[in-house]
Amino acid sequence: MNLAEKAKHFPDKPGVYLFRGARGEVLYVGKAVSLRSRVRSYFTGAQDGKTQALVGRAADVEFIVTGSEVEALILESNLIKEHRPRYNVLLKDDKSYPYLKVTVQEEYPRVFITRTQPRDGARYFGPYPSAGAVHKTLRLLKKLFPLRTCRQVRFANGRPCLNFHIGRCLGPCRGTVDPEEYGALVREVLLFLEGRHADLVRDLTRKMEAAAGNLEFERAAELRDQLRAIEQVLAKQNIVSARREDQDVVALARDGNRGRAIVLEIREGKLLGQHSLALGGVADRTDAEVLVAFLKQYYREAGFIPPEVLLPTPLGAEQDLITEWLGLRRGARVRLHVPRRGHRRELVRMAEKNAALAREQMRFERSADAALAELAALLGLEEPPVRLEAFDISNIQGAQTVGAMVVFEQGRPARDEYRRFRVRGSTAADDYAAMREVVGRRFSRGREENELIASGRMSSREGRFHRLPDLVLIDGGKGQLNAALEAIRDAGFDGIPVFGLAKEEEQVFAPGRPDPLPVPRDSQALYLLQHLRDEAHRFAVDYHRRARSREGLRSLLEEIDGIGPARRRALQQAFPSLDVLKAATVEELAAVPSMNRKAARAVYDYFHGPD
Repeated sequence: MNLAEKAKHFPDKPGVYLFRGARGEVLYVGKAVSLRSRVRSYFTGAQDGKTQALVGRAADVEFIVTGSEVEALILESNLIKEHRPRYNVLLKDDKSYPYLKVTVQEEYPRVFITRTQPRDGARYFGPYPSAGAVHKTLRLLKKLFPLRTCRQVRFANGRPCLNFHIGRCLGPCRGTVDPEEYGALVREVLLFLEGRHADLVRDLTRKMEAAAGNLEFERAAELRDQLRAIEQVLAKQNIVSARREDQDVVALARDGNRGRAIVLEIREGKLLGQHSLALGGVADRTDAEVLVAFLKQYYREAGFIPPEVLLPTPLGAEQDLITEWLGLRRGARVRLHVPRRGHRRELVRMAEKNAALAREQMRFERSADAALAELAALLGLEEPPVRLEAFDISNIQGAQTVGAMVVFEQGRPARDEYRRFRVRGSTAADDYAAMREVVGRRFSRGREENELIASGRMSSREGRFHRLPDLVLIDGGKGQLNAALEAIRDAGFDGIPVFGLAKEEEQVFAPGRPDPLPVPRDSQALYLLQHLRDEAHRFAVDYHRRARSREGLRSLLEEIDGIGPARRRALQQAFPSLDVLKAATVEELAAVPSMNRKAARAVYDYFHGPD
């Protein structure tokens, strides 16, 4: 039975349908009020190019009946998240976007970054558009709220860590922190993350006044300082609405088959920030269709849904359904609105201006795609490389030799993937041997992690080296290139393209060829290789400088009486640079593991002189 004939026997009920390819892979997930009518429409009448391609590749189609169209929408979102079908409009997330997780299910909750959302009772906030954005928010939370950061499950009552002594943690490990008091702090964190800043300020003000009324002046001063810090943060936020509304404002940027959704987060009338999230598969789709697909995926994961979402265009037949679904997710009414005038229209224009900038960025990325295609042609690769890795070695007269690996994906730096290596043993003064060691360690780790993943003993999310490059670039000439190639082959990999880029002449060398490759000096491909090589050099030099600084700190600590190897290691871990160590008080020094007040006084006096 062919697929058109099979669709005639589908039920006239709401549900979800899945097109599958010849290998059983899910090509497309859709929902319908009537499964029979919707799926039959794929095989009748004129179809756009994407639908023709889908039907041409489909080997089977199946369905799942649901109780209502809203249930179908929820199931569709879950299946798209699980299968990442090729022909759906998708939020682009090779590793998924990062979130902040608040472990409210624990007696003493903590906040940390995650890329997964198991159903464990925790609260999740995000998605954040980049690791940098979520790390910045987490640093701010640690500054404003003294939550624990340790991973202890069962607290061993005893000496608290440094965070307690510097006021960054209430110290539940001491066994003297009231869970109610700690829970109140967690509620303040949730108010902050939800953007309910007025409620947070009001709550802290009430506590401060109560503490002062009870003559708890030290506690009142702590609350006052916390209030001032929060108000300083809030003062930096732009007021965009005098009505103190909670809103999300959405706009689209499109360029060919790629797109970006811009989301402005407005809480209590203040612009908290902007999310710019990549979309794929938007060609041959209307703006309404792209918006519907985005809203379903974005708000399926969002930790907070505002009562109003402003849109640049109506959603058509899907608007009432999306509105109902968002209301169920929020637990209260949600309004989807396309403003035509007034301050709401100005907010949409603001989002559209940011979308226009995102469109220019996508065009720049398109030029990066052209550079990758040119690179493939010049280097004789079968297809444009997606993941490029570059390696560099840095030292001064053989001392403190370090290696660096940087990664470009789709022609852009992927800084989360950068890795550092400290070169070991007698090879430190030999650039070739150092390159062989660093590259060998990277690919040996890659082989080990892939074996663990294949055996089920490690997940791909835990791995740091399992993703292999489509191209390797070595900073150097034939000697460094041959050393790297030997290391890669010794690790069990053969067939990964490896090239060298020499600095003086900017020449590209390939294995087994005595002469450099004919790469034009003005080509985009060479510019891309130079950018990759220079980034590896910068990263290596920066690591080397920090290693020298730590070595200098270790040498200074060796001069202080009473500071042995264990205390030196503890101090270096707690205070990573000389400037940070100099700024530490006696109390902060004494709080470091293995230190005591006498040793702390010796370190302090070494830098500042005796009192």
